[in-house]
Amino acid sequence: MAYKTKQQGFTIVELLIVIVVIGILAALVITTFTGIQQKARDTERTTDIKALHGQIEAYYASKQHYPSLTDMNSSSWRSTNMKGLDQEALKDPKGTTYDLTDTTTAGHYVYHVTNDSDTSCEADDTTCTKYTLTSTNEGTPATFSKSNLN
Repeated sequence: MAYKTKQQGFTIVELLIVIVVIGILAALVITTFTGIQQKARDTERTTDIKALHGQIEAYYASKQHYPSLTDMNSSSWRSTNMKGLDQEALKDPKGTTYDLTDTTTAGHYVYHVTNDSDTSCEADDTTCTKYTLTSTNEGTPATFSKSNLN
């Protein structure tokens, strides 16, 4: 007499269902993690712009004019005039340099500084009376800006 033994294990359909479920969960985790990283970089950008804004306003309070873009990009000028400024605040989280720019450039913060006539004050930085600091975010809102207080 032959006895039939029941084999134990998973069928191919059961294995495929498990693989599909694991794939869906993995996709959700990766998407969520990417979003969290973007939000963290955007938060760092906001913090950096606020730190720069505070330092620039403190400089204005003592000198009665804002620094030019050239001044802000000079490490020796910053070490003399903005002692409390952390150099890392000048670098976008996805950037590679510590330089600010006058126009929107990927991986850089924008520091647009002008005189009362809304023209460049680079030739005579003692005439700089207005500025806007801007970061380009990866999420919403697309940008974060701070302007002069006076």
